[in-house]
Amino acid sequence: MGSPLHMPRNIKLTIAYDGTRYAGWQIQPGKETIQGILTRILEKILQHKVTLIGASRTDAGVHALGQVAHFHTESSITGFKLLGALNGLLPEDIAVQAVQEVAPQFHARKLAKKKTYRYLILNSAIRNPLWITRARHAGNPLKIKEMRQGARCLVGRHDFRAFQGRKAATKTSVRTIESIVIGSCRGDPCDRPGADRMGRIQDSPLRTSKMIGITITGNGFLKQMVRNIVGLLLEVGEGRRSPSDVKKVLASRDRTQAGACAPACGLYLIQVDY
Repeated sequence: MGSPLHMPRNIKLTIAYDGTRYAGWQIQPGKETIQGILTRILEKILQHKVTLIGASRTDAGVHALGQVAHFHTESSITGFKLLGALNGLLPEDIAVQAVQEVAPQFHARKLAKKKTYRYLILNSAIRNPLWITRARHAGNPLKIKEMRQGARCLVGRHDFRAFQGRKAATKTSVRTIESIVIGSCRGDPCDRPGADRMGRIQDSPLRTSKMIGITITGNGFLKQMVRNIVGLLLEVGEGRRSPSDVKKVLASRDRTQAGACAPACGLYLIQVDY
């Protein structure tokens, strides 16, 4: 991991974490955050101040498998040693998956081309306590076909103001969603199901125990946008809304029309692409 003399090295981290205990990614006064813990530990290892910039400001309770962050350092520590030092000092619910020296112009947030999030739903008649902080429980069999129908109108470039969290400050609410895949998975958020791998939900709710994943890829997301989309799709899946209501909500640009925001516990940042 060499670099030109006196030139700060630009280091990229890929990070996984269980967000249950934290107030989100971004440093906040008086609160424990992922960015805050990583920054403190990096400064302890490197013995200098660190400005750590993340690709996504995940909310309190949201998890990640592929969060990306970068920082600059003049330290000569190797990537291998830094990886070991970080994971030796981090709490068990945060782990750095990779350390890589990158080009000086790399920026974790500004250069991200697309991000992929997944929301997990345990579709089971009886809740599973082991998933209480990692998936949203839905007791009745979900109407997956209708959820897919409703989601189709969200793919493409649209004004997603109706799905923007309250008090969010952005220049524009226009974003592009590349794909929405709704299907069964094995409970592993890394598992990437195809649209045709859903399988038929059994008729008896007492025999139903499926993990449903809603995987959304886009060029960027508004605050709570994914959770608000999932909340509306869940209402469609539960029969409380029709698939056509999704298009109406999108066109309304009115957050009050979109329904309840899905809880943070089921959301995972899966991947950031550059």
